[in-house]
Amino acid sequence: MNRDSIPGNPYSEAICFLYSLRWFGAKFGLENTFKLAALAGNPERNLKFIHVAGTNGKGSTCAILESIYRAAGLRVGLFTSPHLVSFRERIQINRELISPADVVRLVNRTKSFLTKFSDADHPTFFEAVTILALQYFAEQKCDLVIWETGLGGRLDATNIVTPLASVITNVQYDHQKWLGETLSSIAAEKAGIIKSRIPVVTGVEEPEAFEVISKIAAERSAPLTRVSRLPENVFSNFPLSGNHQRKNAELALTTIDVLQNRIPVSANAIRTGLSNVNWPGRLQLVWMPDGKRVLLDGAHNIAGAKVLADALNANFPNFPESRRTIILGILRDKDWRGICEIIAPLAGRIFTVPVQNERTATARELAEVCREIHPGAEIQFCETLGEALEQTRDDSFLVITGSLYLVGEAMEMLGISPVVAPDERALNEWGAANQNQNLPAG
Repeated sequence: MNRDSIPGNPYSEAICFLYSLRWFGAKFGLENTFKLAALAGNPERNLKFIHVAGTNGKGSTCAILESIYRAAGLRVGLFTSPHLVSFRERIQINRELISPADVVRLVNRTKSFLTKFSDADHPTFFEAVTILALQYFAEQKCDLVIWETGLGGRLDATNIVTPLASVITNVQYDHQKWLGETLSSIAAEKAGIIKSRIPVVTGVEEPEAFEVISKIAAERSAPLTRVSRLPENVFSNFPLSGNHQRKNAELALTTIDVLQNRIPVSANAIRTGLSNVNWPGRLQLVWMPDGKRVLLDGAHNIAGAKVLADALNANFPNFPESRRTIILGILRDKDWRGICEIIAPLAGRIFTVPVQNERTATARELAEVCREIHPGAEIQFCETLGEALEQTRDDSFLVITGSLYLVGEAMEMLGISPVVAPDERALNEWGAANQNQNLPAG
């Protein structure tokens, strides 16, 4: 991302200011967010939330909930991260992105709150954006906000709200540096969103993780519901691919059922919402004008890579491993070797690329590991995604995966999404230079 704003462009200046907040890194704890919320007049007190945490599937579950409640006639706010291309994707109402003018106005308002903090306890990018979103949703009088955690749950900035329901999608290994090295410790962080007497809905299947969630729910007298399996015909017009997306839909529908007494939703609204849900970059199949098929999937951890492998084998029988081409880019702080072990055997041609992110693994080292795992494949490393796309121009089935950052870049380069200039994807880089982070307890 160009860190310099475009002179005379207020939106560019606002984005540049948000970028500057990355210097304060990622801090865990709610003190700053509570203080910011108070300075903003506690907008969260005028809103209703469904709070969603989990390792994978948070965004998809949020998108499904949003689509159904919108079909039911509600004015629905949606707060998610990271964004694929534009920062504005993070804050939506009825799937309309927050306007550039509103970003400018709310950033300027939030700047005044930030002057109340010293550099030592200065709010982070995510803390500031959380409060910005709350102000927007409150002033726009949303009936309901679908509210996704950023990282973890217990100490995540989003956890200042008291929701109608707390939703935990699943618990897998990811962000161990922050959340702990065991499924139990990760589950404890996710379960931190559970509030006293507020219903909890979960799709967690791992016994070790579910035991932790169940215990915390019981301690807080929070009624706990596990996901209900639903018949195949419920999903006859469901557009999201993969068995994992069906599980996400079942979780969303279970949540809606739990909240029927608070927010009634008709069977027709459920059918309409399910059939119209849209969540780009996650097993998204795009037909290009020349007939080429491109599958975009941000499989950024071991569980996500396994989901991609299962989906490729189940959904694309006409494209066996020998007819697939993969462009792969992964962040270094992920289990990139483990991801390569799953992804490399899936294709006859693999092109590794760097991700446009400070934490990227190099294309060369990705290629070396992939060659070890799948010596029979044609494997090349490229300096850029553009070079890899040029090399794969004539391939009929292309998979671009390994990082949502890479997927966002591909969406711009392939014309799937409008180009945003200056590039706003670097705003996703939350783990900047702060050395005094309050790491979550195990």
